[in-house]
Amino acid sequence: MNNPMQMLQALKSNPIQFLMQRRFNVPANMASDPNAIVDHLLKTGQISQEQINRAYQQMGQFRG
Repeated sequence: MNNPMQMLQALKSNPIQFLMQRRFNVPANMASDPNAIVDHLLKTGQISQEQINRAYQQMGQFRG
């Protein structure tokens, strides 16, 4: 699954499964709260603020 649009759809449809398949550790009770997921990943050191910033930049490119 290298197509960004397919990855986005998979992330939207089941975020916890998508992240766990990529070796992220996210509690299941966070499935409906994207901000809680991002906060958890940051606080546990699984992602960096730089990665978050790049993701937001890329999202801006998709939106036009």
